[in-house]
Amino acid sequence: MSTPAPAEHAIIKTSYGEMTLAFWPDVAPKHVENFKKLAREGFYNGTAFHRILKGFMIQGGCPNTKKGAKGMPGTGDPGYKVKAEFNKKAHVRGVLSAARSSHPDSAGCQFFICHGNASFLDGQYTAYGQLVKGDDVLERIATVPTGGSEKSTPIDRIEVESVTIVPAT
Repeated sequence: MSTPAPAEHAIIKTSYGEMTLAFWPDVAPKHVENFKKLAREGFYNGTAFHRILKGFMIQGGCPNTKKGAKGMPGTGDPGYKVKAEFNKKAHVRGVLSAARSSHPDSAGCQFFICHGNASFLDGQYTAYGQLVKGDDVLERIATVPTGGSEKSTPIDRIEVESVTIVPAT
């Protein structure tokens, strides 16, 4: 009988402060492992939160948001897709979920953290974690001035300086 892996958290260090996330491997093991793998490889370092909708969510994790990257922010991936792991977790404030295109199995590296209740996403997007520390940082990021066609592009760059996987305390 194998013992379960010790619980781990992700610390997202941004230009606006730090947020700590706990994972839900019981409902979305592939998404949790993918996020941790990319974080350990430094994939997220130097990316930015590129889509912000106050009251809804903040989105990041796109490699096209790195300084000097080619390609449209929001369209990048790690070169593969992760099959959806829809579950019963509610998309409420602080929930970590997989961003994707219209195809259910199109998630790769992009993620979003809910700023408000987004129950219309329940069962259609893979929720795989929860903010456990740094709600004030979520609030600061979610309320920055935005522009662009969807009014969701932050005026100032909100950099993801690093994502570190640490033992849960």
